[in-house]
Amino acid sequence: MMQRKGKLGAAALAAVGLLATAAAVYASGGEGHGGGAIPPAKLWDLLYRVLNFIGLVIILVLAAKKPLVNALNSRREAIRAQLEELEAKRAEAERVYKECEAKLAGLESEAKAILAEALKQGEEEKQKILAEAERSANDMKRQAEMAVAHELAVAKTRLKAEIAEQAVLVAEELIKKNLQPADQQTMIASYLDKVGGVQ
Repeated sequence: MMQRKGKLGAAALAAVGLLATAAAVYASGGEGHGGGAIPPAKLWDLLYRVLNFIGLVIILVLAAKKPLVNALNSRREAIRAQLEELEAKRAEAERVYKECEAKLAGLESEAKAILAEALKQGEEEKQKILAEAERSANDMKRQAEMAVAHELAVAKTRLKAEIAEQAVLVAEELIKKNLQPADQQTMIASYLDKVGGVQ
């Protein structure tokens, strides 16, 4: 309220000063040009016009001051809100920039960690493959040994059978050569006695 009165007083004082200056200039102008002073009617007319102007200014100030102040205040608040919003956006942009910068800084170490993990997994997979290959080789070796052992057993069995056959053939030949008919009769009788005794 004090501020309003001060502004209003300053405007009135400026108007009075303007009026006094105008009157003094107007009055001093007549002395040097032929001696005519300003007629009082013109001075009153000038005073009337200046007072009308001051009144008009006061009325305009009083009438338009509130809407003008409200408009300026609302504009000031809008500008302040816009500045606050821009400041918040700037702070957010700086935060995002710093996050991106930190991510980029950590990207190299992350890439190294990923590479190390990939190498570790590759080494583990290599060991698994080698272990599997060794196990498969051992299985194949064992199967081959079993197949060889089986073939060897079959060959031994065949060989024994062939040796037995050959032995029988040789024995038959020897018996045929060495067996006399009397010996043959004795063997048949002995065999029949055994067969008869069994029944």
